[in-house]
Amino acid sequence: MIEADTARRALPLLDLTDLGDGCTGAAIEALCAAARAGGVAAVCVWPRFVAPSARHLAGADVRIATVINFPAGGEDVDRAVADTRAALADGADEIDLVLPYRALIEGRPASARGMVEAVRAACGTACLKVILETGMLETPGLIDGASRLALAAGADMIKTSTGKTAVSATPEAADIMLHAIRDAGGTRGLKVSGGIRTVADAARYLALVDRIMGPDWATPETFRIGASGLHAALLAALEPAA
Repeated sequence: MIEADTARRALPLLDLTDLGDGCTGAAIEALCAAARAGGVAAVCVWPRFVAPSARHLAGADVRIATVINFPAGGEDVDRAVADTRAALADGADEIDLVLPYRALIEGRPASARGMVEAVRAACGTACLKVILETGMLETPGLIDGASRLALAAGADMIKTSTGKTAVSATPEAADIMLHAIRDAGGTRGLKVSGGIRTVADAARYLALVDRIMGPDWATPETFRIGASGLHAALLAALEPAA
């Protein structure tokens, strides 16, 4: 019963994701079919699959997110802006931008801030999630600084990870990010991604969010879980309650 309650709560917060290197058109069609049937918040796909996703999800209440400056987090602002505009033209609703986190590590925050501000301007009213790559930032001070920089530069949500590094989302990083969001007024959001596979994992992050932000804060506008394998676990947890 507890697992079913967690699954019922987590499913509408899920960004159903396929960012595998071998992703195919058939895989995207299956992903979108699962999203239609499963009541998730969004799909998250490579930019080349935004237009097909838009066709598969036409008329569905499922948003389309894509990744920019991914996964390396480089500093080519013009490329990131051009890729953002192209993705939005193809039908993306949300942009997940990798922060130039190495610039932050090297003590060049202006470069990181400039990237976020430029992509924020290109996004218009579209949702901008900024991926901090917290596993590479490593120290609490850097994670806190990246969180506050991204929020000040216009991020609608801050996101833990690309899922492409050895360390992805951790409760410790999410805790720091949530405090930064709270200090910024509590209206911006958090996305945790990478390594979240079980109902227990989802429950752990939901409990953290409830403790710091309050029990009514987590909605699709303020909290997302980026995952692929988690979807099946959530559906399985709901089967006995169906």
